[in-house]
Amino acid sequence: MLNQQISQLIAQELNVRDSQILAAIQLLDDGNTIPFIARYRKEATGGLDDTQLRHFETRLIYLRELEDRRQTILKSIEEQGKLTDELRDKIQVTQSKTELEDLYLPFKPKRRTKGQIAIEAGLEPLADLLWNEPKTEPESTALDYVNAEKGVADVKAALDGARYILMERFAEDAQLLAKVRQYLQQNAQIEAKVIEGKEAEGAKFQDYFEHTELLKNVPSHRALAMLRGRNEGILQLGLNADPDAEEGARHSYCEEIIREHLGVHLNGQPADKWREQVIAWTWKIKVSLHLETELMGALREKAEEEAIDVFARNLTALLMAAPAGSKNTMGLDPTFGIKRFTFGVTKLFDGFEM
Repeated sequence: MLNQQISQLIAQELNVRDSQILAAIQLLDDGNTIPFIARYRKEATGGLDDTQLRHFETRLIYLRELEDRRQTILKSIEEQGKLTDELRDKIQVTQSKTELEDLYLPFKPKRRTKGQIAIEAGLEPLADLLWNEPKTEPESTALDYVNAEKGVADVKAALDGARYILMERFAEDAQLLAKVRQYLQQNAQIEAKVIEGKEAEGAKFQDYFEHTELLKNVPSHRALAMLRGRNEGILQLGLNADPDAEEGARHSYCEEIIREHLGVHLNGQPADKWREQVIAWTWKIKVSLHLETELMGALREKAEEEAIDVFARNLTALLMAAPAGSKNTMGLDPTFGIKRFTFGVTKLFDGFEM
C-alpha cells in the first residue's frame, strides 16, 4: 500500500505511469543500483532515463523517511492521549517534513521550560484571563497569583510567568510558523560580519567582513564560504528579518504577522501593553531563534547539493573529454590516461571547497 501511494506521487512529479515507478521501486529494493537499472532494465521501467531515476531515488528516500517519521509521531501523540481526529488528518495528509515537525512541536517531549514551570505554579488562568480579556488590569489581577511557596515571589514574577506560558503556546502554532517562515524565505537577509580582532587571521574571508544579501538569492559558493568562515571562528552570521525597516523601528514586521494571525487588536486597553510584550517575546525569544536555525541549516544543505552538482558536471566533462584533444586516437596508454585523469580530478578538487 505504501509503495502504491509513493509511486503515485512520484509518477505525477515525473509525468510517467505509476507502473513504471512501481517497477523501479521493486528493482531498487531488490538491490539493483540506479546506473544498472537505467542501462539494463529499461524494458521493466518503461524507458525511465538516468535523470528520472535519480529524481525517483531521491524522492523515494524522502517519502519513506517521511512516512517512518509520521508513524513515530502518531504513536507518540497517541500514547500521550492527545491525538484528535483533526490532528490525525493533518499529520496523515502532509507531504513535508517541515510541516510534520511543526505539527508535532506542541507534543514533542522536552525539558521543563519556563512556561511549564509557570503552569505548575498555577499561572495559566492568569495568562488566559489577561490575553482574552484585555480590559483586565494586569498588576492588580496578578496579586492574587503571588505565592512564594510555588516560586511566584511578586507581581512581576507572576506576569512574566504568564507571558512565558503564552509565548511557548504561540511558538508551537504550526500555521503561525508557516506564515513567518514563508515571509523570511522571501524577505530576510543574511548578514556576515568579521569577529573583532580576526581581520588578519581571516583575510581570505575579507569579502564577507561586511556583507549583506537576500537569503533566497545567495549562490552556493558564497553560502559555503560564509558558513566556512563561521566554522573557523572568523565570521558572525545572522538573519535580518526586517531589511527594509527604518533605523530604530520599534517593531519587527514578523510581530505584525503574529499579531494578525492571533487576531489581536491593540486599542489602549489596560492589558494591551502586556499583550504586546507577549507578542514581542514570542518573536524574539522563540520563533526568530527557531526559524533562523532552521533556515541557516536549509541554506547549507541547498548550497552543498548545488556544489556537488557542479562538481559532478565538471567531472563528467573531464571523463568524457577526448584523451588526446583534437588528435585522432587509435589507442591509449593506460599510464598516460591515469596520469591525465588524476591531474584533472586534482584540479577539480582544488576548486571544490565545502
